[in-house]
Amino acid sequence: MNAIRPARADDVPAMAALHATAFADGWDAEVLRAFLTAPGAFGLIAEDEHVAGFVLCRAIAGEAEILTLAVAPSRRREGVGARLLAAAAREAVNGAEALFLEVADDNDAALALYRGAGFAEVGRRRAYYSSPTGAIDALILRRDLNR
Repeated sequence: MNAIRPARADDVPAMAALHATAFADGWDAEVLRAFLTAPGAFGLIAEDEHVAGFVLCRAIAGEAEILTLAVAPSRRREGVGARLLAAAAREAVNGAEALFLEVADDNDAALALYRGAGFAEVGRRRAYYSSPTGAIDALILRRDLNR
């Protein structure tokens, strides 16, 4: 079972390495550090001996947004992502009424995770992501936090 704790500045290199394994266009340490230290931002780490996953969020003006969620490929389908989402929602509820995120509409595994966590589609950004096979829509998902 992974412990979940707040992300710290010294976690950024491990977060960047994990993000690079989880996404084709992974964010580097500089980008992650800037997001982590921005006003209203918070990050959570799931770890045992190593970082198994993390979520990076920001909460501003009554809304919270998941900027990214990454789980180590070897740790997927173990509940790490679900535990990170639950922890992010608990943290966000301290100032937000809703939690939003964007996800590629062809990312079936992520969509199943998010829908299982109570997120529902509220919008679409056409051709938001690019891939080697062409443009991919982003689905905007929302979860109410105060119900």
